[in-house]
Order: sequence, then structure tokens, then C-alpha cells
Amino acid sequence: MTDDTLKQELSALREQINYHNYLYNTLDQPEISDAAYDQLFNRLKQIEAQHPDWITPDSPTQRVGAVISDRFRKVVHPAPIFSLANGFGAQETRDWYQRILRLDPRVADAQYLLEPKLDGLSVILTYERGRFVLGATRGDGTVGEDITENLRTLRTLPMRIPVRGDGLPPERLVVRGEVFITKADFERLNEDLESQGERTYLNPRNTAAGSLRQLDPAITARRPLRLYVYQVLESSDTPPETQAKLLNWLEGWGFPVNPKRWLAQNIDQAVQICEDEGLNRHGWPYEADGIVIKLNDLALSRSLGFVGKDPRGALAFKYPGQEVETVLTEIRTNVGRTGVLTPLAILQPVNIGGVIVKQATLHNYDFIQDKDIRVGDHVLVKRAGEVIPYILASLPQKRDGSEVPYEVPAHCPSCGSEVEKVPGEVAYYCVNSACPEQLSRNLEHFASRSAMEIEGLGAQIVQQLVDAGLVHSAADLYRLKADDLLKLDKFGKKKTDNLLAAIEASRLQPLERLIIGLGIRSIGDVGARKLTEHFRDLDALSRATHDELQGVEGVGPNTANEIVDWFAQAGNQQLIADFRDLGIWPVAEAPQDKSNLPLNGLTFVITGTLPTLSRSDAEAFILSKGGSVTGSVSKKTSYLVLGAEAGSKFAKAQALGIPILDEAALLELAA
Repeated sequence: MTDDTLKQELSALREQINYHNYLYNTLDQPEISDAAYDQLFNRLKQIEAQHPDWITPDSPTQRVGAVISDRFRKVVHPAPIFSLANGFGAQETRDWYQRILRLDPRVADAQYLLEPKLDGLSVILTYERGRFVLGATRGDGTVGEDITENLRTLRTLPMRIPVRGDGLPPERLVVRGEVFITKADFERLNEDLESQGERTYLNPRNTAAGSLRQLDPAITARRPLRLYVYQVLESSDTPPETQAKLLNWLEGWGFPVNPKRWLAQNIDQAVQICEDEGLNRHGWPYEADGIVIKLNDLALSRSLGFVGKDPRGALAFKYPGQEVETVLTEIRTNVGRTGVLTPLAILQPVNIGGVIVKQATLHNYDFIQDKDIRVGDHVLVKRAGEVIPYILASLPQKRDGSEVPYEVPAHCPSCGSEVEKVPGEVAYYCVNSACPEQLSRNLEHFASRSAMEIEGLGAQIVQQLVDAGLVHSAADLYRLKADDLLKLDKFGKKKTDNLLAAIEASRLQPLERLIIGLGIRSIGDVGARKLTEHFRDLDALSRATHDELQGVEGVGPNTANEIVDWFAQAGNQQLIADFRDLGIWPVAEAPQDKSNLPLNGLTFVITGTLPTLSRSDAEAFILSKGGSVTGSVSKKTSYLVLGAEAGSKFAKAQALGIPILDEAALLELAA
């Protein structure tokens, strides 16, 4: 290859990498996988290594790339914020070790501190006299974006240090950390958004990054963001000289530090840890694409200096990419329990992390339209841990003209009913409650523990009943006979008797359980309890007007519309009539006088896992003491009851100044 041809490739690589840096770091909308990006970057480094005189100061290898958003005030960092070189596998890691060993023989006796490489957003935090005064993004490594007010909403970020204990903090302290969202919090966030008819998010990393760049901090406060701090950039006091002790030092001031870390005595042990954890990382609570290997001796690490933008004293041991490219061959539609239509991508089979993937979620129809995803497109697919694979984006540059734009179905693919879209929501619905696709899921929900609690009536048996034509609605469960069940596969006398006994026992469930079992959109256990307090049977509830329903605490205009619409459908009216005829007609007791009870007039929200009380036990306890329980935090909330692994409700309660109770304080208050 001639020098002219090589220079043309060099120029094209720099342009491509700068473009993808902008998409990833500034817009949070990557178009290519991490593995594909790494291939481009490594090729650029290879050419520059062959021709050092071609290296320019603005090359992507010489800086941390990210064009600064003009929406935020610019912040100059006290020191350059560098990224890390990557090592793909054991051999590249040992090659790195040999390079730094040649520079300094002390490396032969060095220890290594290993930390998960979190997939989040790097932030720079400044403390003056122990108070948090400034927070910024990494930006281009020299200048970042001022996101102080958004960072103040993070419940894991200390506003003042020390958080606990005595002692004077450094007069000035600048630290670096990573903001991220755990996989469990991300799933809960999307479940909450979907239940409210709002648009869901693609992945934890982009959600965390986008949340910190909101112009309205109130939006950031509603996101379950977390923080781990791992580096000191500047300190008026002298911090410890090993990474292991530094993390303990930071933790002592009250900074959140990742508890998952390993101390390796030599490079072989470090490599072994990385390889072993490659099998375990999908069980980590957060997404991570590798492990950072750092020289534990920070003075030795600093003395090694830098190569380009990369500090020589640390390396990111990267795992094989979990994002791959394949072809979208078809888009199918699934119908959920509440009638929500969800698009499903059918893919050319592809191996992602050792698993053959044939389908992936497309989230919702707005996502398809916004991303201009077409049948026949080359698409980027990601699989994180055991989460269902999802489409990241299409690759329009690879189209040949045969791709077909997708149109939202006008009719339900299961029953043919017209599809409806509620104004202001992202979801499309099939409103026919007798829709065959909905029937199985509705029956599973009706029999679930939170509703009528029919033991033994799981998904497999429900499908058997539906396929045999024995049930066409929840009411038909109470018409089942032993002779009907004994004809089914794997149904003997004992199994038949047990199921019929469980169905019969469910007749005694209270009204709120039956309301939950109806499967009305937006009505969960709290909403059902509130409706029960106002309407003592299904007759009264079915006749309620929009205005009457909005008089119930927690019921807004949209929920009121959904309740009225549900009872207006002919199939649902028949279901209610069948329940009455079958004697499935619970009537709520008249409201008791709560004026003398200790929690009268107080409204509670419960979040997280309590030490001894289950969620339902805690709710029952509060109700028995005269209080009320709602599902969301608002200015009307009296107390938030906080347990372990709390979600975004904690942050919102803090933002609103709502008093916080643990389980012991709740019991004491009720006493």
C-alpha cells in the first residue's frame, strides 16, 4: 500500500472515529457496536505506530473525544481526564505488562488492584471545605459540562464530607466517579414507564447519560442513578499512595465505592481473575464490559507517564463485545394482558456471547418510527447478561433499496379488532377483552397471588384450558367440572381435586382482590384498595362517572377513563353479570372509624425490601393502624418507608423533603 493510500485511510479513520465519538459521548446514540469501534481505533493506532510523524494533536488517539453540548456551562478540569488503553484477552494484557516492565523494573514486584469497568458516565466532583460545589461531565478531557444541579439529585452523592465520623476534610478535593443504573433498577424503571403508557429506554448506560444531561433536574431526580467514586484528581491533603488504600480513604469520607474489587499479587493472578470473572460478570448488578487493571502503587503508576492519551499504569481488560450486527427479517406483534401491542424483531440467527439469538424486542412503535427501522435492515443488536436482546439501531448506510418501511398495524393480529392509541401515551391497544391472545394472560393474572390467588393455576395449565375450549373468560373457571379436567393431559384425580378446591377457595377473596384480577389498566393493589373504600361492590364501581372516580385518591383523568372504558365494553359487562350469577360477588365492609387510630390521616409510600415485613404485610399493618398507602410519592405523602435496594421513590422523596422511616421507626410511630 502506498503512502498516499495509507494517508487517505488514516484521514477516513479519524473522521469515522470522531463521528462515532460524537454519537456515543454527546448524543448517547451509538450507531456501531463497541467491538466495531475498537476495530477502527486499533487500526488507527496501528497506522500511527508505523508512521509516528503522521500523528497530529487532534487525532482521536491523542485526546478523549466528546464534543461539548452548548446547553451547559463549560467547566475546565483541574487536570486532564484521561481514558484507558484496552487489552483484549490475556495476551494483549501480558504485552502491556512487558512494555511497562521494560520502562521500570520495579513493575516485576508490583501488585495490581482490579475494579469492574462500569458502563456509565464519568463525572468530576469538586468539594470545597467539605461541601459539594461543582459537578461536571468528562467532556473532551479538558473541558466538561456543568451538571451540578442534576448531580445533586443523586442520593448516593454526598453533599458534604465527612458523611459520618469526625475529622476535617481536605480544604479542596476533586474526585472522579462513574454514574450508572443497575440492571434491576433499569428493568423496574421501564416497567413503571410502560405501565404509565410512556416511552421506555434502550439500555442503562444511555439512560444514565441522558438523565444527567437533562435541563430540568426534576427529571434527573426521577431516574434511579447511582455513583461509584474511584480516583482523586486533586487534593489539598496527601491521599494514600496505593489504589487499595485510596478507595478505603474515599469510603471513609462517605463516598460510595464499588465493593467489588480484587488485589492481585502479580500479572498472572490479575489475568486469571479477569478470565474467571468473565464467566461471572453477567451476574453482577450492573453492566460492565471489562475489568480495569491498575498498578496498586500510585507513585509507580504516575512515574510511568502516558502514551498519547493513555496512562501507562492502567489497562482495561475488555471482554468480547455483546453487540452484533444482523438482518431484521420480520416484525411481528405480540398482544399483552392489557391489550398492549408490542413489536418483536425476527432476526437472522446470530451468536451473541455464546447464545444464538433469533429475535429481539423493538420496545414500541414510536421507537421503530423514530429510528427509521425497516424490514430487511442491517441492525445492531445487544444482549446484556440474561436480559432479552434488543435492537439498538438500524444501519441505513447498508441499505440496497429492498428494505420496507414498517407501518403500525391497524387491527389486532389475534382477533382483528381495531387498534386504539390513547392520546398522550406511546402504547397501542387492542381493546377487545375477549381477544384470544389476551385471554391466557388475563387468566394467569386473574389467578396470580396478588389477585384471586388460585394455587396451581399457572401458565401451562391455563394454556391447556384455553386450548381445550374449556374457558373463554375468568368466570368459566368457576364452571369447570372434574370430568372436564380429567380429560386433559397429565390430569389425574388428585391434581383435579386440588385445582377445583383452589378455585372454590378463591370465592372468599375480598373485593379489592377481584378488582385487581379484572386487569383494568393502571389499577394495581393500591388503586384497587382505594376503589374498594369508595365503591363497595362491582355494581357501584361499574356505574361510577369520571368525576366520581377522580374523587378517589390517586385516580387521575387517564385512569378514570380507563375504568369507565373497561366497564363500557359488552364483553366485560357480561363477565360482571356472570360473576354475580356464580356468586362471585364480594361486598366491602363499611369504612371503619379511624379517628382514634395512631396513623389516621397519614399517607405512606413503601419502597425497597424491609427487614421482617413483606410489602403486603407492611401495607396491611399501616391500614390496620388507620393510615393509607399509595404507590407513588407526592407532596401529599406523609412518610416514605425505606427498605434495602430502594428505587427512584427515595430520590423523589428527598427532593420533596418527605420524612423517611425505616421499619423500626414505622413500628414505633404506630405504637
